[in-house]
Amino acid sequence: MKKGCPYGTHRVISPKGVLPQPADVIDNTMEIYDNEVLIDVKTLNVDSASFTEIVRRSCDGKKPADIENSPEDQEKVKKTMLDIVAKAGKHKNPWTGSGGMLIGKVAEVGPNYVGDLKKGDKIATLVSLSLTPLRIDEIIEIRPDIDQIDIKGKAILFQSGIYAKLPKDIPQTLALSVLDVAGAPAQTAKICKPGDTVVVLGGGGKSGILCCWQAKKQVGVNGTVICVDGFKKSINRAMSVGVADEYTVVNATDAMAMYEEIYEITDGQMADVVINVVNIPNTEMASIMACKDNGLVYF
Repeated sequence: MKKGCPYGTHRVISPKGVLPQPADVIDNTMEIYDNEVLIDVKTLNVDSASFTEIVRRSCDGKKPADIENSPEDQEKVKKTMLDIVAKAGKHKNPWTGSGGMLIGKVAEVGPNYVGDLKKGDKIATLVSLSLTPLRIDEIIEIRPDIDQIDIKGKAILFQSGIYAKLPKDIPQTLALSVLDVAGAPAQTAKICKPGDTVVVLGGGGKSGILCCWQAKKQVGVNGTVICVDGFKKSINRAMSVGVADEYTVVNATDAMAMYEEIYEITDGQMADVVINVVNIPNTEMASIMACKDNGLVYF
């Protein structure tokens, strides 16, 4: 059995000398090296910005919600995803550069792999699909509302790759959704302080709801959390679980509309912290305009 680099550089085809994530093409043959783990993949959780862009480019500018009941459009998305993996050996979105993560079952463990994984363990990888060798044999189902795709296929976890064993007390697809965005609320916990005014753009999505909840926990009774989303449906979802103090619908690509709304809500004080988890481009200026001088914007 061939010896592998802990960081997966032995899988890089081009350009040589880079790590697997920035590589254009990696080797996705599923014969494992001595320190790799082979995974039978069940579900891909494509990151929201990536999936939105794939749908837009595959389906003439449509959004994920537009293709939920369109088998024809979903077939177009399947073809795009299969083409990405066929060309790159991994699911790295060529337009956003991002990936996602997966859940599956451990099929084989290399003899020199150091860790507690064993054959049959159900895991979620906590490293991006943009660096994970992946082979898709069949796409079974697309769930556009949650950016998840059930497949038959295999993937490789490198020695350096982190993972989580799936909990048994919640559905696997829910665990995947939570683990996929876990980094955002973790950062929220670090940057929000008691008494802060925090604005979360994209607050009605998966990342946004968790960030709002964590921000509310950090700022305490003297702080304020403002949940902003571009869609009333998403705001209603956030309101239903009570994760913020204020809720408002604003187009995050409209910087002045954002400024005016946050100015009114905060009586001109603006936000100490702005957290942007929106899945569309051109929202940077709205994030900055919502923030006070010397405040913090986290993208």
